[in-house]
Amino acid sequence: MLNVAMFGASGRMGRTVIPLVVASTDLRLSGALAAAEDAHIGHDAGVVAGTTPVAISITSDPGRALEGADVAIDFTLPAASLEHARRCLSRNVPLVIGTTGHDEQARAEIARIAEGLPVVMAPNMSLGVNLLFKLAELGARALDAEYDIEIFEAHHRHKVDAPSGTALGLGRAVARGRGTSLEQVAEYSRHGTTGPRRKGAVGFSVMRGGEIVGDHRVFFAGPGEQIELAHHAQDRSGFARGALAAARWVVGRPPGMYSMMDVLGL
Repeated sequence: MLNVAMFGASGRMGRTVIPLVVASTDLRLSGALAAAEDAHIGHDAGVVAGTTPVAISITSDPGRALEGADVAIDFTLPAASLEHARRCLSRNVPLVIGTTGHDEQARAEIARIAEGLPVVMAPNMSLGVNLLFKLAELGARALDAEYDIEIFEAHHRHKVDAPSGTALGLGRAVARGRGTSLEQVAEYSRHGTTGPRRKGAVGFSVMRGGEIVGDHRVFFAGPGEQIELAHHAQDRSGFARGALAAARWVVGRPPGMYSMMDVLGL
């Protein structure tokens, strides 16, 4: 039985992960964390998640949330997840990071933390999305620069970062397939008189509205044809199941920065 600490217990993903932990036969919720100003502090984490009581109160103290944990799962905000990674390193608790929106400096620090701790970090925990990453890379490798690449993503109105971490992950995947880096080819904004499309560019389009869980598409627009790869999330359970698969996988691994590709063996 693995003891799981949930960072972001009262958030959308926390309330999706916790019922799956409760329903499992090999996992147990050992700690639940939320921000100090969260209205659910002190409440039973199971009840907040809409499942049975688990006798674990949501706390704002990361140290308390990590007591007895074998692994931690983080779905919070970039600055908070960085602090949580530091805490996990000090407690030697393997970490799964599903939070997105980290800047390069934060990503570099998490990589340094992973030198002493096994960390799974991915822009999307869904098994289907990670298959999409692989297919996008293969498509970009197989199709030459006559095929223009565009990435579209849509999310709910509450999402604070854009493009999504998943869209950026898709951008990095197609850039690898083309033998370049996303920084060299990305175009995030088009407005006014832009001139002709830059050959080899990877364009991004973003939509925010309603309660869209997550919609990602990669377009390869070439001479006489268009190829589209797509993933549509119907709810958040796919992300949660992937995070739990990563949590099971990372325990006992040597220190290092791992991805969902490692978890899936892709």
